[in-house]
Amino acid sequence: MVLEQDGGGLPKMWLPFQLFAGGPILPGTQWVSWIHRTDLIGLIQWAIATASLSGPVNAVAPEAVTMKAFCATVGRVLHRPSWLSVPGFALQLALGELGTLMTTGQRVDPAKARAGGYTFLYPTLEPALRAIVNKEDQACLPSSTR
Repeated sequence: MVLEQDGGGLPKMWLPFQLFAGGPILPGTQWVSWIHRTDLIGLIQWAIATASLSGPVNAVAPEAVTMKAFCATVGRVLHRPSWLSVPGFALQLALGELGTLMTTGQRVDPAKARAGGYTFLYPTLEPALRAIVNKEDQACLPSSTR
């Protein structure tokens, strides 16, 4: 999941929290692998510039979290509760395969990026979400400045 302030699924997730009705997609124990947009852009630039790199690179932050922890962090950043869970079967009915992915999750590790020396600007979730809420965006900074 790419986290950004003006697109993707994050702004849609924020609406229930703004209405004090946010919470995790059940079962809540599924893993959420995410990356801040700035790190995604930086990682792509790094991969292009790294001649010794070969094969796929997982474009995710080092810290995967459970859905329950993800939503608790969103609630904390937005100063809203995270209490109203979304039944997984309802999501699967509404979204099909995407709903299944959201209820099962994936824990992905950026091992190749870390081993190759890429430095994440947002390796953990809460600072990444706070940067988005505070509209900090360093996507235009060259990776050499990070």
